[in-house]
Amino acid sequence: MDYRVQGNDIIVFESDLDLDETLDCGQAFRWKKIPSDYECTYEGAFLNDKLTVSQLSKGSFIFHNTDENAFISRWISYFDFETDYSELKRAFSEDETLSKACSFAGGIRLLRQDSWECLISFIISQNNNIPRIKGIIDRLCDNYHGRFPDHEQLSRETAESLSYLRSGFRAKYLADAAAKVADGSADLAKIAEMPIENARNELKKIKGVGPKVAECVLLFGMYRTEAFPVDVWIKRVLAEYYPGGFPGYLSDKAGIAQQYLFHYIRSISKDKE
Repeated sequence: MDYRVQGNDIIVFESDLDLDETLDCGQAFRWKKIPSDYECTYEGAFLNDKLTVSQLSKGSFIFHNTDENAFISRWISYFDFETDYSELKRAFSEDETLSKACSFAGGIRLLRQDSWECLISFIISQNNNIPRIKGIIDRLCDNYHGRFPDHEQLSRETAESLSYLRSGFRAKYLADAAAKVADGSADLAKIAEMPIENARNELKKIKGVGPKVAECVLLFGMYRTEAFPVDVWIKRVLAEYYPGGFPGYLSDKAGIAQQYLFHYIRSISKDKE
């Protein structure tokens, strides 16, 4: 990744990034595509740092109204710019199915999200679709004056007081998660450093956190790239292409590989419909 400062903007050059593939693939829910004169433009936030970013052309981007300090301290990490995705895709492409997936959507990157925001987002995501998930998170942030509430703020809520979210059964899970994080019984920083199986078990002590949500929090919120979320699409991939199991040599980056496979199988399935 290279970049240069241009007035109040940062111009970024990164061949292994596509905004549509990265920001609208279901790994984060606070990004919205907005009309613009560019190839595409998104508005979003990481915690409470807001960003407008546009794709100028393949491999070139503009981070609007962003100073160099903010770009270095926040957005380089968030977009995982310090990881060489060309090398990752080279390793993935030794596998025939992953080679096709990487060729199909080579601009996917893993977003390095905050563990608390990620936990709440994926509790909301259960048995839900992306537009509705985004709507619930929008209502949550609107209630806190456009900011994502921290665990102390949310711990003062109850399932009843969260009725404005219209999140159904998930409200009681949100209240439980906030209470456990606030009182320290679910220490997300410690969980992030645990052996992976211990981390899974600790996350699943939070009501409403089952195997899939735990894997998503580990992967997207704690950058545990060995975590491997399995939903109906990935079950289909595993059954059809990996009946003997996912390749062991990719286990430490299996979560990133999963992102390419998830996008690929959904897209080709839609094409067949």
